[in-house]
Amino acid sequence: MDAALDWLAKSNFSLVSLIETVIVIVAAFITVSLINRFMAGSIRGLEQRLSLPEETLLGFTRVMKVVVWLIAALLILSLWGASVSGLWTLLVTTVTIIGVGFLAVWAMISNVTANLFITIWRPFQLGDTVELLPENLKGRVVVRNLMFTVLREESGARLHVPNNLFFQKIFRVSQTERRS
Repeated sequence: MDAALDWLAKSNFSLVSLIETVIVIVAAFITVSLINRFMAGSIRGLEQRLSLPEETLLGFTRVMKVVVWLIAALLILSLWGASVSGLWTLLVTTVTIIGVGFLAVWAMISNVTANLFITIWRPFQLGDTVELLPENLKGRVVVRNLMFTVLREESGARLHVPNNLFFQKIFRVSQTERRS
């Protein structure tokens, strides 16, 4: 206890800062309890009126509580003299990087998985003519790798079609003689 009091005496931390911190924490507790009470009382009505599943509304409630606690933490850090603008920059940068990373990984994994299913089900083979509808993209399959199926148009141009499009679009196959 003496060490804590010693630290408080040496730092810029005043009794006013301590009281302000306690007020912010109490306000956060009250806000979270009000959110819980409001959502518990109105979740049934919102569920029926908006045709949303209960899990969605509970998830929304959790997000609201996390936001309240995040704001409280940033207010406390600001009261203690920490630079909050640097934390906001770090937080936004981190979220952006994670979002871009998830998008890139999703695109790659979906194409690799689609290639696996194309290999298993073999809706077309090298040499077949494939037409993607309704875009009317048409060409002979010349290469298929983990990410793309390459179609050569009659004009000689090459179309690189992501493999996952074959599971999102309708396509027509004009088969050449197949060796079964």
